[in-house]
Parts: sequence; structure tokens; C-alpha cells
Amino acid sequence: MAENRNTNQELSEQEQIRREKLQALQAAGKDPFQIRRFDVDHHSQDIKDHFDELEGKEVTIAGRMMTRRIMGKASFCHIQDLQGTIQAYVARDLVGEESYADFKKDDIGDIVGVKGTVFKTKTGEISVHAESFTLLSKSLQPLPEKFHGLTNVDLRYRQRYVDLIMNPESRDTFIKRSRILAAIRRFLDAQGFMEVETPMLVANAGGAAARPFETHFNALDEDFKLRISLELYLKRLIVGGLERVYEIGRVFRNEGLDTRHNPEFTLMELYQAYTDYHGMMDLTENMYRYVAQEVLGTTTIVYNGVEMDLGKPFARMTMKDAVKQYSGVDFDQIHTLEEARAAAKEHHIEFEQRHKKGDILNLFFETYVEEHLIQPTFIMDHPVEISPLTKRKPADSEYVERFEFFMNGWEMANAYSELNDPIDQRARFAAQEEQFAQGDEEANHTDEDFLNALEIGMPPTGGIGYGIDRMCMLLTDSAAIRDVLLFPTMKSINNPEA
Repeated sequence: MAENRNTNQELSEQEQIRREKLQALQAAGKDPFQIRRFDVDHHSQDIKDHFDELEGKEVTIAGRMMTRRIMGKASFCHIQDLQGTIQAYVARDLVGEESYADFKKDDIGDIVGVKGTVFKTKTGEISVHAESFTLLSKSLQPLPEKFHGLTNVDLRYRQRYVDLIMNPESRDTFIKRSRILAAIRRFLDAQGFMEVETPMLVANAGGAAARPFETHFNALDEDFKLRISLELYLKRLIVGGLERVYEIGRVFRNEGLDTRHNPEFTLMELYQAYTDYHGMMDLTENMYRYVAQEVLGTTTIVYNGVEMDLGKPFARMTMKDAVKQYSGVDFDQIHTLEEARAAAKEHHIEFEQRHKKGDILNLFFETYVEEHLIQPTFIMDHPVEISPLTKRKPADSEYVERFEFFMNGWEMANAYSELNDPIDQRARFAAQEEQFAQGDEEANHTDEDFLNALEIGMPPTGGIGYGIDRMCMLLTDSAAIRDVLLFPTMKSINNPEA
């Protein structure tokens, strides 16, 4: 595929020929770019699926011409639309000599419209016998060679429009992603949830441990941040009496790029009054099962050859029990920070001076446990040090009512029994400010308006955040997050190091 070019760059021979063809069409009063409308009434797969009803009937289709075989007075071509491809049979005697001559000058990649009758060829291929053939838009660059497609991975991400044309599996992935989102909305709407929208530009980017992107708003002469989470505004809505709310939207985190991370990604958060983190577990289990059944037709999914069963009850383990199972270290027997540091040193786990006992437990979990959590698993009851917005467990104030949901060794969701005590929340924010002062750039800052909302009064609430892109990766068997983002973040092509 030719790289992007400006008008001063030299055209290839094929590109020059296509431009000359366009000029000839324009000179003859047949400029395809002047066509405003072409009324399509059928798509390729619909015709194939309903052939018995449509045989002999007139249909109108449109799409990109992907192949063509000229055979004298009659020719065949394949037209690709949203649903796939279908063959068109174009005969001079039916479309007319002038139209047939124009058809023979068209190029692979041109967008065309066909009106004709549905039939089946002698070889059994369902086709459209063209009565008229119209060039709707001229392709001025040749498509990649058909047998190899667009195989350059970097170019696939930069020129997603070509990837979608040449790689049907890529198009199918994004169609499936749309169906996943639609299924999520159906499920939540049926549960009485209300979809809302909250600000992307915020003065205080809280609700997650992440570095925000920063910008300046000229009209107010104030610095703003792009949100890293949806949490704090959605909780304000719970305070306002909207008992079940959710938002699906982009959040932005100033972090690295890898197969599971992109600096802008799609997060869904939901909050439900009068429930707790156990209610969020039940909702998560039911939602994942529903979405898989709706989109895939099964609750068994296969990712990279590994089978995961959403039909069985999801496993539930505390973080302490998981660490004990996979590392042999029992944090019920570790009572002081010094003992935790000694255990970390013994197991070659690096920690920072600011880390407390709960932070070290989490480091053990990340080192020893995560990779083993292949089947759907809820990891519960995190240390309070890493959970500044979560209710403490009544029987053990060192831990909180929180869970993370894992599949395939990945964190898929994060949920709390939400902290609604404004006095405790202020103390947690103060601890986060101290962490920031000690060098933790991902620590939260005090949000006075959110504290004011809590003082107005927030009911007992369960909340959860879902990584939608990772969910799409699992349900589409996609190797990298970039494969499920239509336009992933890339280095600029003008950057000499890109």
C-alpha cells in the first residue's frame, strides 16, 4: 500500500493511470465524485441467507470491487460490502455497450453500485445478474496485493481503513466489539441502570492510581487534566438519588504502551445504591455470561488456545489466601512492616521505602498469583493501603471490601463496597497526599467537592470498573489491545524515530 503523500510527491505508474482515468471520466461528464446518492436495499450475506426468497428478484447492492474477470462480452466481479462479498455477473447485452466499456476501465478498489436479479451460476455460486452497473467513487491508490493483504502490522494500525478492506477478520473483530457493547447496554438497561455522561476535562483527576495527561484551558486560564477514571462524578450522582448509573467512555492515563495498555482506552464504571461488593460479584458473573452467550452463542470462550468457562460459578479467593497458595507466605502470620519487608527480601521482591505492609502483600500477589488466574476468579479483600475509596472490613480494619476480577491472568474489573464515610475518606485522601509527597506520582489528591457530596450523604453503594478493551480482546481472541481499538495511539509518522 502506498504511504500517505502530498501533491508534490511523485506518483507511481498505477496511480498516474488511475488519475488519467478519472480525468477522462470528468471530461466525459461522468465524474463519480459528483454522485450524491445510491439507494441500497440488500447486502451480500442477506442475499445468500435468503436466496430461496430472492431468486429471480431484483436487488440493489453497493460496495468495493475486489476482483474482476473479463471474458469478452460478459464478465464477473466480486463486490465487498459490510457483510462480506458477493459475485456480480456483468453482460454487455444487458447493461449496454457504453456501460460495459466503462466497466472494463474500472479498477480494483473502485466503489460501485449494481442493480440486478439474484441467480445461481452453473458452479452454484449465488450472484447478482447486473442490469445496471454504476461507478460511485474512484480509488486513486491500488490496494495491497490480494493474496497477501495488508500484513505490515504498523501500517494496519496506521491505515485501519485499508486493514478493514483487506482483512475480513479485522472487520469481524470490530463488528463483534460493537455487538459486545450493545449486549452490555441491554443487560444493564434490563437491570434498571441509567446510562450517563460525566466530564472528561477535570480539575482533579482521581479515582484510580495513574498519572493523568495535563492541559491548559485558555478561556479560564486554568490547568485541567484528562480523566483517569469515571468514579468520583458517578458517585456524586448516587448522592443525588440516581440509584443505578453507568458510563461507558474513554479515559486517559499517561503510561506506557504494551499488548494490554493504550494511553486512551474504554472503561465502564457502574454504581448501585443499597448493595455491596458481593452484589457487584453477582452482577459481573451474570453480565459476562450474558454477553458471551449473546455475542458468541456459548459461555465457553477460547483465547490463544486456552479454554475458559463462564458457565460455571466463578472462583472467589481472598488476596491473602491466594498469596499463601501460590507463594507459601501466610500474611496472617505477618504482623509488622518489618516482618513484611523481611519476607519480601527473602523472596527477592523489590519494594520502596514508602511501601507499607499492605503494599508488600500486593507485590507478592502481582509476583506470584496473577499469572495463575486463568479461569474466571474474584480476588477479594485487599489491604487498605492500596484502596483509598473502599469500605474497611468490619472484622479487620487492615483490609477492605474490594475485589478484582481476573481471567487469563489479566485484571478485568475492580470493585468496591464504596466508602461513604466523609471523615474516613478525608483521612484516606490525606494519606494519599503523603504518598504523593514521597514520590508516588499515581497517588490521588484531595477532592473537596467530592468530600462535600459525601457529607450531604451517600447511601451504601457497590461500584465497579470494567476494562472494556480487555473484555473485547478475550471475546474476539485478539492478541493485543491495538487489535480491538480502531485507531490506537501511534508515534507520529513525522517523528524521525517512529
